[in-house]
Order: sequence, then structure tokens, then C-alpha cells
Amino acid sequence: MNTQVHIPQDEQMITVKLSIKEAIALSGVRFNQQPSLAVDARKKLRKALEHEMLPESDKIHYHALDM
Repeated sequence: MNTQVHIPQDEQMITVKLSIKEAIALSGVRFNQQPSLAVDARKKLRKALEHEMLPESDKIHYHALDM
């Protein structure tokens, strides 16, 4: 099965500030002394993407919902 995913704003650029070690860890190199390095770098990327894709005005504030 071949499915295509449409990503809105797919040509838009984002900037994420990573250390050299974080960038290397994302490429697959493991740092035994710092096992959470790649995890932390992925979190930075995810946060930057969420910030671009879900601006503050579009977020749902769950405490404001009447449930």
C-alpha cells in the first residue's frame, strides 16, 4: 500500500539550535557517557516543529473547557 502524506508549508524553513554532539547523535552515533543526548536533540526538534505548526493562539487550553 502506497499512501502519500501532505505536509502543509513543506518548503518553510525552521531553525533549531543544536550542539555539535546533538547533531552527531541524531545521525546515529552513540555517546555512551551521555545516553540521553539524542533524546534531548529530538525533543528540541519536536518542540520547534510544534511551535511552527501549532501557534499559541491555536492551542486548546483544557482548563477552560466545561466538562
